[in-house]
Amino acid sequence: MLVPERHKKIVQIINDKKNVRVNELSKLFAVTEETIRRDLEKLEAKNKLQRTHGGAVAMDDSDDDEIPFNDRQVLNRNEKMDVAKVAVSYIDDQDIIFLDASTTTLYLAKLLPNMELTVLTNSLLVASELANRSKIQVIMTGGTLSKTSLSLVGPTAVRSIEHFYVDKVFFSCKGFHKDWGISDSNEQQANVKREMIKMSEQVILLLDFSKINQKSFAYIEDKSVLDCLIVDQRADVDYLQSIVDERTKIIIG
Repeated sequence: MLVPERHKKIVQIINDKKNVRVNELSKLFAVTEETIRRDLEKLEAKNKLQRTHGGAVAMDDSDDDEIPFNDRQVLNRNEKMDVAKVAVSYIDDQDIIFLDASTTTLYLAKLLPNMELTVLTNSLLVASELANRSKIQVIMTGGTLSKTSLSLVGPTAVRSIEHFYVDKVFFSCKGFHKDWGISDSNEQQANVKREMIKMSEQVILLLDFSKINQKSFAYIEDKSVLDCLIVDQRADVDYLQSIVDERTKIIIG
Protein backbone atom coordinates (compact mmCIF):
# COMPACT_ATOMS: atom_id res chain seq x y z
CA MET A 1 0.00 0.00 0.00
CA LEU A 2 1.30 3.45 -0.94
CA VAL A 3 1.83 6.00 1.82
CA PRO A 4 -0.89 8.45 0.64
CA GLU A 5 -3.41 5.60 0.56
CA ARG A 6 -2.41 4.50 4.07
CA HIS A 7 -2.75 8.06 5.33
CA LYS A 8 -6.22 8.33 3.82
CA LYS A 9 -7.32 5.09 5.46
CA ILE A 10 -5.87 6.12 8.83
CA VAL A 11 -7.92 9.33 8.77
CA GLN A 12 -11.05 7.37 7.81
CA ILE A 13 -10.53 4.92 10.67
CA ILE A 14 -9.98 7.66 13.24
CA ASN A 15 -12.99 9.65 12.06
CA ASP A 16 -15.14 6.51 12.33
CA LYS A 17 -13.81 5.21 15.66
CA LYS A 18 -13.01 8.66 17.14
CA ASN A 19 -9.79 7.28 18.66
CA VAL A 20 -7.23 4.61 17.82
CA ARG A 21 -4.00 3.16 19.22
CA VAL A 22 -0.64 3.02 17.43
CA ASN A 23 -0.33 -0.75 17.95
CA GLU A 24 -3.76 -1.31 16.37
CA LEU A 25 -2.78 0.60 13.23
CA SER A 26 0.59 -1.14 13.11
CA LYS A 27 -1.08 -4.56 13.01
CA LEU A 28 -3.78 -3.44 10.59
CA PHE A 29 -1.35 -2.05 8.00
CA ALA A 30 1.48 -4.52 8.70
CA VAL A 31 4.04 -1.78 9.30
CA THR A 32 6.16 -0.87 12.32
CA GLU A 33 4.82 1.26 15.16
CA GLU A 34 7.52 3.82 14.34
CA THR A 35 6.10 4.11 10.81
CA ILE A 36 2.63 4.71 12.22
CA ARG A 37 3.96 7.37 14.59
CA ARG A 38 5.52 9.19 11.63
CA ASP A 39 2.22 8.89 9.77
CA LEU A 40 0.31 10.38 12.69
CA GLU A 41 2.83 13.20 13.04
CA LYS A 42 2.42 14.14 9.38
CA LEU A 43 -1.37 13.93 9.55
CA GLU A 44 -1.47 16.05 12.70
CA ALA A 45 0.59 18.72 10.92
CA LYS A 46 -2.18 18.81 8.31
CA ASN A 47 -4.84 19.12 11.06
CA LYS A 48 -6.31 15.75 10.09
CA LEU A 49 -6.14 14.35 13.63
CA GLN A 50 -4.85 15.00 17.15
CA ARG A 51 -2.03 12.80 18.44
CA THR A 52 -2.32 11.39 21.96
CA HIS A 53 -0.10 9.26 24.16
CA GLY A 54 -0.03 5.98 22.24
CA GLY A 55 -2.46 6.92 19.52
CA ALA A 56 -4.68 9.64 18.05
CA VAL A 57 -8.19 11.08 18.23
CA ALA A 58 -10.41 12.69 15.63
CA MET A 59 -10.24 16.47 15.31
CA ASP A 60 -14.03 16.82 15.32
CA ASP A 61 -14.31 14.86 18.57
CA SER A 62 -12.63 17.51 20.71
CA ASP A 63 -15.69 18.66 22.66
CA ASP A 64 -17.61 15.41 23.06
CA ASP A 65 -16.72 14.84 26.72
CA GLU A 66 -16.54 18.47 27.78
CA ILE A 67 -19.29 20.03 29.89
CA PRO A 68 -20.38 23.42 28.50
CA PHE A 69 -18.52 26.25 30.24
CA ASN A 70 -21.64 27.98 31.57
CA ASP A 71 -22.73 24.73 33.22
CA ARG A 72 -19.29 24.21 34.80
CA GLN A 73 -19.24 27.77 36.12
CA VAL A 74 -22.09 27.11 38.55
CA LEU A 75 -20.69 23.80 39.85
CA ASN A 76 -19.14 24.29 43.32
CA ARG A 77 -18.85 28.01 42.64
CA ASN A 78 -18.12 29.03 46.24
CA GLU A 79 -15.37 26.44 46.62
CA LYS A 80 -13.75 27.46 43.34
CA MET A 81 -13.85 31.10 44.38
CA ASP A 82 -12.21 30.27 47.72
CA VAL A 83 -9.41 28.47 45.88
CA ALA A 84 -9.00 31.36 43.43
CA LYS A 85 -8.69 33.90 46.26
CA VAL A 86 -5.72 31.98 47.68
CA ALA A 87 -4.17 31.50 44.23
CA VAL A 88 -4.06 35.27 43.63
CA SER A 89 -1.73 35.67 46.62
CA TYR A 90 0.82 33.45 44.85
CA ILE A 91 1.13 35.85 41.91
CA ASP A 92 3.84 38.50 42.16
CA ASP A 93 4.63 41.68 40.23
CA GLN A 94 6.57 40.95 37.01
CA ASP A 95 5.46 37.30 36.99
CA ILE A 96 4.89 35.52 33.68
CA ILE A 97 2.16 32.92 34.12
CA PHE A 98 0.02 30.39 32.27
CA LEU A 99 -3.73 30.26 32.97
CA ASP A 100 -5.68 27.35 31.49
CA ALA A 101 -9.31 27.39 30.34
CA SER A 102 -10.87 26.14 33.57
CA THR A 103 -13.64 27.92 35.47
CA THR A 104 -11.41 28.23 38.54
CA THR A 105 -8.73 30.14 36.64
CA LEU A 106 -11.43 32.43 35.26
CA TYR A 107 -12.38 33.26 38.85
CA LEU A 108 -8.68 33.88 39.50
CA ALA A 109 -8.54 36.25 36.52
CA LYS A 110 -11.57 38.15 37.84
CA LEU A 111 -9.74 38.68 41.15
CA LEU A 112 -6.44 39.82 39.67
CA PRO A 113 -5.56 43.45 40.43
CA ASN A 114 -4.12 45.70 37.73
CA MET A 115 -0.48 44.72 38.27
CA GLU A 116 2.67 44.32 36.17
CA LEU A 117 2.06 40.83 34.85
CA THR A 118 2.22 38.76 31.67
CA VAL A 119 -0.53 36.16 31.25
CA LEU A 120 -0.44 33.46 28.58
CA THR A 121 -3.72 31.63 28.12
CA ASN A 122 -5.76 29.53 25.72
CA SER A 123 -9.02 30.83 27.23
CA LEU A 124 -10.98 33.51 25.38
CA LEU A 125 -12.87 34.28 28.58
CA VAL A 126 -9.71 34.80 30.64
CA ALA A 127 -8.27 37.04 27.92
CA SER A 128 -11.50 39.05 27.75
CA GLU A 129 -11.61 39.42 31.54
CA LEU A 130 -8.06 40.81 31.62
CA ALA A 131 -8.44 43.07 28.58
CA ASN A 132 -9.26 46.15 30.68
CA ARG A 133 -6.25 45.75 33.03
CA SER A 134 -3.76 48.20 31.50
CA LYS A 135 -0.71 46.79 33.27
CA ILE A 136 -1.39 43.14 32.40
CA GLN A 137 -0.05 41.92 29.07
CA VAL A 138 -2.16 39.09 27.66
CA ILE A 139 -0.77 36.60 25.13
CA MET A 140 -3.10 34.04 23.60
CA THR A 141 -2.12 30.72 22.13
CA GLY A 142 -3.13 29.94 18.60
CA GLY A 143 -5.28 26.92 17.92
CA THR A 144 -8.72 25.65 17.00
CA LEU A 145 -11.70 27.14 18.82
CA SER A 146 -13.49 24.78 21.20
CA LYS A 147 -17.02 26.15 21.20
CA THR A 148 -17.87 24.26 24.37
CA SER A 149 -15.14 25.79 26.53
CA LEU A 150 -14.47 28.95 24.48
CA SER A 151 -10.80 28.07 24.38
CA LEU A 152 -8.10 27.32 21.82
CA VAL A 153 -6.93 23.73 21.49
CA GLY A 154 -5.25 21.36 19.05
CA PRO A 155 -1.70 20.98 17.74
CA THR A 156 -1.30 24.69 16.97
CA ALA A 157 -2.12 25.58 20.58
CA VAL A 158 0.36 23.03 21.91
CA ARG A 159 3.11 24.16 19.53
CA SER A 160 2.65 27.82 20.46
CA ILE A 161 3.14 27.02 24.16
CA GLU A 162 6.47 25.36 23.36
CA HIS A 163 7.92 28.81 22.56
CA PHE A 164 7.48 30.16 26.11
CA TYR A 165 8.95 29.33 29.51
CA VAL A 166 7.10 30.95 32.41
CA ASP A 167 7.34 31.42 36.16
CA LYS A 168 4.11 29.65 37.14
CA VAL A 169 1.19 27.74 35.72
CA PHE A 170 -2.21 27.83 37.41
CA PHE A 171 -4.57 25.15 36.16
CA SER A 172 -7.40 22.87 37.20
CA CYS A 173 -8.52 19.40 36.18
CA LYS A 174 -11.45 16.97 36.33
CA GLY A 175 -9.77 14.22 38.34
CA PHE A 176 -7.01 13.81 40.94
CA HIS A 177 -6.25 10.22 41.94
CA LYS A 178 -3.48 8.36 43.77
CA ASP A 179 -2.95 5.95 40.85
CA TRP A 180 -4.16 7.86 37.76
CA GLY A 181 -2.65 11.20 38.79
CA ILE A 182 -4.02 14.38 37.21
CA SER A 183 -6.62 13.92 34.48
CA ASP A 184 -9.22 15.74 32.40
CA SER A 185 -12.42 14.79 30.60
CA ASN A 186 -11.15 16.14 27.29
CA GLU A 187 -8.04 14.93 25.45
CA GLN A 188 -7.27 18.21 23.72
CA GLN A 189 -7.50 20.23 26.93
CA ALA A 190 -5.25 17.64 28.60
CA ASN A 191 -2.63 18.11 25.87
CA VAL A 192 -2.62 21.89 26.38
CA LYS A 193 -2.36 21.59 30.16
CA ARG A 194 0.47 19.04 29.87
CA GLU A 195 2.50 21.42 27.70
CA MET A 196 1.84 24.33 30.07
CA ILE A 197 3.17 22.21 32.95
CA LYS A 198 6.25 21.27 30.95
CA MET A 199 7.10 24.91 30.22
CA SER A 200 6.61 26.26 33.77
CA GLU A 201 9.04 26.74 36.65
CA GLN A 202 6.32 26.28 39.29
CA VAL A 203 3.26 24.08 38.87
CA ILE A 204 0.17 25.05 40.89
CA LEU A 205 -3.02 22.98 40.73
CA LEU A 206 -6.34 24.57 41.75
CA LEU A 207 -8.64 21.84 43.02
CA ASP A 208 -12.11 21.82 44.53
CA PHE A 209 -13.22 18.88 46.67
CA SER A 210 -15.32 17.21 43.95
CA LYS A 211 -12.23 16.34 41.85
CA ILE A 212 -10.41 14.45 44.62
CA ASN A 213 -10.10 10.66 44.32
CA GLN A 214 -11.61 10.86 40.83
CA LYS A 215 -10.33 9.49 37.53
CA SER A 216 -11.15 11.24 34.28
CA PHE A 217 -10.72 10.16 30.67
CA ALA A 218 -7.50 11.88 29.58
CA TYR A 219 -4.27 11.61 31.60
CA ILE A 220 -2.44 14.93 32.06
CA GLU A 221 0.55 14.29 34.32
CA ASP A 222 1.71 12.48 37.42
CA LYS A 223 0.88 14.24 40.69
CA SER A 224 4.62 14.40 41.49
CA VAL A 225 4.98 17.41 39.14
CA LEU A 226 3.06 19.63 41.55
CA ASP A 227 4.83 22.29 43.55
CA CYS A 228 1.64 23.53 45.17
CA LEU A 229 -1.91 22.21 45.53
CA ILE A 230 -4.59 24.75 46.50
CA VAL A 231 -7.86 23.22 47.73
CA ASP A 232 -11.08 24.35 49.39
CA GLN A 233 -12.14 23.63 52.97
CA ARG A 234 -14.30 20.65 51.98
CA ALA A 235 -11.30 18.81 50.54
CA ASP A 236 -10.04 15.63 52.23
CA VAL A 237 -6.63 16.99 53.19
CA ASP A 238 -5.58 13.83 55.05
CA TYR A 239 -6.12 11.82 51.88
CA LEU A 240 -4.20 14.37 49.81
CA GLN A 241 -1.26 14.38 52.22
CA SER A 242 -1.09 10.60 51.99
CA ILE A 243 -0.77 10.55 48.19
CA VAL A 244 1.15 13.66 47.10
CA ASP A 245 4.91 14.03 46.88
CA GLU A 246 6.62 15.28 50.05
CA ARG A 247 7.76 18.45 48.30
CA THR A 248 4.19 19.39 47.26
CA LYS A 249 2.75 22.14 49.44
CA ILE A 250 -0.97 21.83 50.23
CA ILE A 251 -2.81 25.11 50.86
CA ILE A 252 -6.42 25.29 52.09
CA GLY A 253 -8.59 28.14 50.80
